[in-house]
Amino acid sequence: MLLHPDLMLTLANERHRELVAEAEREHLLSNARAARRGRRAGKVAAVRGRPAGSLAPCEPSAAVPAR
Repeated sequence: MLLHPDLMLTLANERHRELVAEAEREHLLSNARAARRGRRAGKVAAVRGRPAGSLAPCEPSAAVPAR
């Protein structure tokens, strides 16, 4: 069975769009699950200027521009 080249290109582009949309959905779902897990555990994301744990410095450090 021979198909027209334009039809094959259309089918390939359509399949590619489907794969990209599916990957994007998976990415969004995994981000939503991770955010939900974080909220459930009661964890607070590290914020600049806050100590991150027992080894964090007492004073917040300032970023120094590169020379």
